[in-house]
Amino acid sequence: MDVSQITSLATGLANLDLSSKVSTLVLKKTLDNQQSMAAGILDSIPQLPANPAVGRNINTTA
Repeated sequence: MDVSQITSLATGLANLDLSSKVSTLVLKKTLDNQQSMAAGILDSIPQLPANPAVGRNINTTA
């Protein structure tokens, strides 16, 4: 194996490692962003009334 091939292989592996780390970081930031958006949506849902029977029953005999 030639010395230039070894250095080329080492550089290629280093670039692959860097690319993998960058991709993982972008994925983590995307998941964190989606988590905060989902939490905001869940917080915007109105709370149920104090009486648990209100709004949960349908009068089918009326």
